Amino acid sequence: MPIHEPVYYSDYLKLEKLLDSQFPKSAELNAECHDETLFIIVHQVYELWFKQIIHEFGSVIAIFNQNKIEEREMHQVITRLERVTKIQSILLDQLSVMETMTPMDFLEFRDLLVPASGFQSVQFREIEIRMGLSTKNRTSVDRDYFLGRLSPKDKSKILKTEDESSLFDLVENWLNRLPFTHKDNFDFWKEFETVVNEMLDQDEQTIKSNIASLPENILKIQNTNLDITRSTFQSILKEDLHNEEIKKGTRRLSQKATLNALFILLYRDEPILSHPFRFLNVLMDIDQNFTTWRYRHALMAHRLLGTKIGTGGSSGHDYLKKAADNNRVYVDILNLSTFLIPRSKLPKLPKDLERNLSFYFTESD
Repeated sequence: MPIHEPVYYSDYLKLEKLLDSQFPKSAELNAECHDETLFIIVHQVYELWFKQIIHEFGSVIAIFNQNKIEEREMHQVITRLERVTKIQSILLDQLSVMETMTPMDFLEFRDLLVPASGFQSVQFREIEIRMGLSTKNRTSVDRDYFLGRLSPKDKSKILKTEDESSLFDLVENWLNRLPFTHKDNFDFWKEFETVVNEMLDQDEQTIKSNIASLPENILKIQNTNLDITRSTFQSILKEDLHNEEIKKGTRRLSQKATLNALFILLYRDEPILSHPFRFLNVLMDIDQNFTTWRYRHALMAHRLLGTKIGTGGSSGHDYLKKAADNNRVYVDILNLSTFLIPRSKLPKLPKDLERNLSFYFTESD
């Protein structure tokens, strides 16, 4: 390592610049509101953490942009995404700090912020896009707020980011490449369908055996639920039905990617699938944490503003609550729990496949 000049703490962290970056609008009017400094610092800290999340996503996307991903790289990916979940915990905790400001404290300077808004956080928009939430995946009203409040420079940056592959796109490609479910002498999904049908046939027999003891309306409900369950399983096992769900917008992942993700969840105990299972779980964690953060943000807005419109022109609390429901990315993976079956019912894998999924050593190794 080359010799370098001694480093001074505040110079290294650029503290003079960082700590001289809080300029309350109320102070410009010679009527400084005490809580405006808190408001500024909390949002500046958010942006610093957003920058770190983008940094982590950037490294993960670079790894997944490769045609082949080594096992040790998957460890790096999981570690960095787990770091994102820890950052998200801090983002949630910061809302508690913000909530120490009362509604009347906020009203002292709120009107000075119009039309500035969290909609204009380019970094958070970049995070959403890099995760896989592009403009086309948003509702029409959300698209208006997503791009309509940005400066031309920031809008151009966001649109450029959308031209790049998102983590969602790259994860789908990675799942499509999973090699384990189809072999010359083995089709896992035919075996899986057979097991599922046997389970559902057994459920049907159970319902029939209770005809004499259950009211007619309860039997009707149970039969309807059973029919729905059969249809739901068919919708993932039959490619044409799955593609219909994609057309309707209820699914995004290809059928092959969806089934391979399900295979990972079903055989998570196999050594080779341990990292892929952890990876899918951390994607769901990140998605869930941002959803929780949006809900908490909506509740905070309700607490501070009631039903007033937001500074950016949205319906405030009502809009933020809808955004929490509409802006989830990895719903397809979360929904896979629908198709899990008991370990005891899992199809037996061929010996050669079991060996490929295990860490196998011989004495000569």
